Parts: sequence; structure tokens; C-alpha cells
Amino acid sequence: MPALQNPILFEHPLNERTRTLLRIAHLFEQFEYHLAGSSQWQSRAALQALLDISSILARTDIKKDLIKQLDQQQKSLASIGANPKVDQVRLQQVLDDITHMTERLYACNRQLGGSLRKNDFLNSISQRAPIPGGSYEFDLPQFHYWLNLPHTERVMQLDGWRHEISTVQETAELLLGLLRSSNVYQEQTAVGGIYQQNLNSKRGIQLIQVKVEAASLLYAEISGSKHRFCIRFLESSQWEHPQQTEQDVPFALKTCAI
Repeated sequence: MPALQNPILFEHPLNERTRTLLRIAHLFEQFEYHLAGSSQWQSRAALQALLDISSILARTDIKKDLIKQLDQQQKSLASIGANPKVDQVRLQQVLDDITHMTERLYACNRQLGGSLRKNDFLNSISQRAPIPGGSYEFDLPQFHYWLNLPHTERVMQLDGWRHEISTVQETAELLLGLLRSSNVYQEQTAVGGIYQQNLNSKRGIQLIQVKVEAASLLYAEISGSKHRFCIRFLESSQWEHPQQTEQDVPFALKTCAI
């Protein structure tokens, strides 16, 4: 199969921990993107991303899960240290990063994002957000005032709120970076638009990555568990009633685990 020229990447988590990491990282990416914008609409979007992250972090097990995942990664990486082919400098750097992140999480002696959820201003916005049009100025005059502050002041405020949960952002980026780089892509073909593979549950595959050529006008629908996964390629032209393609589809596949 020739190398893909303009691929679209599809990712699918195979457990709840990875699903949560992807959502958190996705929301932080939204936050970073909109933080740089000077318009009120972008400040709204950045603030909403923070509120969504805060909502995820309200789960009491998030901190425990992050520490546990860091510990698992540290043990796994330490076990390969005796391999002469391993870049020892890079390995030690990653192990130091894991230790640093773990220490920062332990040092946080309260629920992650707790201060954000106790902030009356942020709570007033969060409570109105589910209502269609609920954040209009007559419902939230304080929010309207804040949106009309100079852009530099809004950015400083947003960055200050983000600072409290910056450890979560850096931990998610570290864990996902290690996971995504744990394997390489393999060329595969979905016969008749479908591909299935059984997994070794002892290996603990956590993430599936699929790349398909954009010019194929197909998108990947992935489902799976720790035992097996299935990829179906659907025709993007069928928006209302998408159908699985009948053609054989070349694609690149990566199964990620540490």
C-alpha cells in the first residue's frame, strides 16, 4: 500500500480511563485555541471549555486515576531500562517527568478543580449554560460586563483559572503522548469496508488509531473492547443515512498500549 498523502486520523479509546484523558485533552485544546482570540465569542468558548473540564474533574476518582496511570507508566518504562537499544537519556527524562507530575498531583490536597466549582461567578454561568440562550446579557449581566473588559484582562483571568488545573493538563498530555508513541502504524486493508481484529487482553490495548486517505471520501467508525475491535468505513456522501462502503479500503492502523 502506498503511503497516505493526506490522511485523516480517527482515534478510539478501549477503556474509560483513556476516554476521559482524550476528553480532557480535547477540551484543553479548545481552551488554548480560543484563549488567543480577541473576540467575546472566543472568550465565551474558552470559558465554556474550562467549565466542561471542571465538570469532568468533579468525579472524585480522577486524581486517583491519574496517579495510578502515572505509576503504571513508570513501572513499565523502568522495566525496559536494561535494554541497550533504549535511549537512556530520553528514558530518564520521561521518568523524571512522570515523577514530577506525580508529586504535583499528591501536593494538591483538595479535589481537582474545586476552587473553580466554588467560584460564584463561574457557577452562575455554569448553571445557565444548559438553557438555550441562557447566557444572554439580561440573564448574566456580570458575565456581560466581564466580556466587555479589555482582551488582555480577560486572558489574564482565564489563564488564572486554568492555572489551578494546569497539572491535569500536563499530566493528560504526558500520558497520551506516551500512549500514542507506544507503537507504529501498520498497513491494513478493510475488505468490503470492514476490518476486525482480536486482541490479547493481557497486553491491555488502550487506544486504536486509524488513518485513512481524505480523498477516499470515507470515514472510520470504530467500536471495541479489550478483547476485540471492529472498524467500518462509511461513505461520507450519505450524511442522513450513512452506508458502509463495499470497496476494499487501504488504511494505516496503530494499536497503542503501555
